[in-house]
Parts: sequence; C-alpha cells; structure tokens
Amino acid sequence: MGDLAADTALTPADPADAGPADAGPTPAGACRRFTADVSPDWAIWGPNGGYIASLALRAAGVVTGRARPVSIVGHILGVAAFAPVDVEVTVLRTSRFASSARVVLAQAGRPVVEALVWGIDPGGAALDHDAVPVPQVPPPEEVPSRAERLAAVPDDLRPPDMAFFHNLDQRQLEWSDSWPPAGPLEPTIRWWTRFVPTARFDDPWVDACRPLILVDTMGWPAASMAHAWQGPSAVAVTVDLSARFHRPAGDEWLLAEATAPLAAGGLVPAAGRVWDRSGALLASGGQTMMCRPAPG
Repeated sequence: MGDLAADTALTPADPADAGPADAGPTPAGACRRFTADVSPDWAIWGPNGGYIASLALRAAGVVTGRARPVSIVGHILGVAAFAPVDVEVTVLRTSRFASSARVVLAQAGRPVVEALVWGIDPGGAALDHDAVPVPQVPPPEEVPSRAERLAAVPDDLRPPDMAFFHNLDQRQLEWSDSWPPAGPLEPTIRWWTRFVPTARFDDPWVDACRPLILVDTMGWPAASMAHAWQGPSAVAVTVDLSARFHRPAGDEWLLAEATAPLAAGGLVPAAGRVWDRSGALLASGGQTMMCRPAPG
C-alpha cells in the first residue's frame, strides 16, 4: 500500500538544490535538481500516469515556494520504470503572486514526463461564482466498496489485482453485476474515492495530487464503457494530462466523474472533474489517450 506524501518525496541532487527555508518565491531562471523513487505501490500495468505527474507537481511546489498549485499541463513521453527518477525544475516566470515552472522527469537520460506548472499565493483581485452542477449521487457510505463487490465475483472473472487499487477506498456508482454488458453503455463513470492509508494531506501541493491521479485514472474506464460488450480490443496510454486546481478539498472523500464521449483515429480524449462531499468543485482537467491493440 502506497502513501502519496512518502511516495512523492524528493531528495536534492545537491545540498544547494534544497533551497533556503522560508525564502519566499524563487526567482525566474533558477534551476534545481532532485531524485525520487518511483514506487511499485502505484503500479497499474506500469506506474500510474497521475502518480508520475504528481512527482512533477510536487517538485514544482518545492521549488517555486508558492502556497498552492493552479494548474499542470504535462506530456507523458515514456513509461517510467520502478526505479529512481531524475527531476529538474526550472522557474520560467515569477510575479508578485504567481510562478511558472517547467519540470522534466528522466530515467537513465530517457525523458519520461515534461510538465508546465503554475503556483500561486493568496492576494490580488478575487471573483467568486460557482455554477457547476453537482452530480446527484448517494453518499459514499451507501455505496459498496470495490473490494466488497469483487468479493462476490468468481475468481476466474475478477480483473487483475493491481497494486494501485490498494491505495484507494473506491465506491463505483456505475457498477453492474452482469458483465460484459449486452451492448454499448454511456461512456461516463463516477467514483467516490478515499485515499488510504492517509486520506488527506496538510501540504496543498501533496493534497492536489489526489484529484490529479483521479483525472488521469478514470478516462480509460469511462471510454471502455462504450466498448466492453465487444471485448478488450484495445488498451490506451496517456500522452497528455492536464488539471486545474480550483480550491482545496474540504473532505477526505472525493467524487470524481470522467466522460469520454468520442473515440476516433486511434485517439480517445477524456474529461474529468472532482468534487468533495460538500459539492465544491476541486479540480477539472483531461487527458488524451493513444490506443494500441490489446495483447493477444
């Protein structure tokens, strides 16, 4: 079982890269390097893409010195190995309230992720409105967990046991005991999710990794709803991932929704949104997946 704070921890490549404590925003042009270990506890085939992007997000937070993240846009350039990764952060822009940084993750000289991240401090003009409709769903306590539902499925029909799902208390709302379905289903899924063993994190940069991982993870299951009746003809890999962080979470339970209404030309785009229990929209984003033939 993984823990986001421990599994996204960074080690300065040089003592000077740690930076002085409480020094304020890092000036533009600064470049710092770190190493991190890619944990096998986040395996879902290979390392989960949202988890790898979380390493980039947290590194940007350490270097920019800003209070919380605004957004991340990343290209997934290769499948990471469960091994040490080199992390380089370059501050591109520093203003009174915000900073932009470029983060590059590489293993043995091979690029894995390149991301652009904005961070912000409180202050400046503030506009407040929220017209986003909240899905009307039962609370998580009224929805059986994934583990409870899988316990009722015969061994030969259960999906592979992936380490990634041991990090989540997941309550899937579009569950069917009869599988595969008789025909195409709506390519939309909703999950209540609580991370385990630690459900929330005091560091806003670490806590933002929770919705980032869900935006990345749920796109393919949503798209699969339209095709599962035909069998697993394809798998998909994320080639780009983005998230915008609107406000901090007010609860350990997250309600995530993913939609993938289109698949064409070997590409599947998906959009994701994440709320907390109060109905506050925490994050929104999306991904582009590239299809490959399913093994066998």
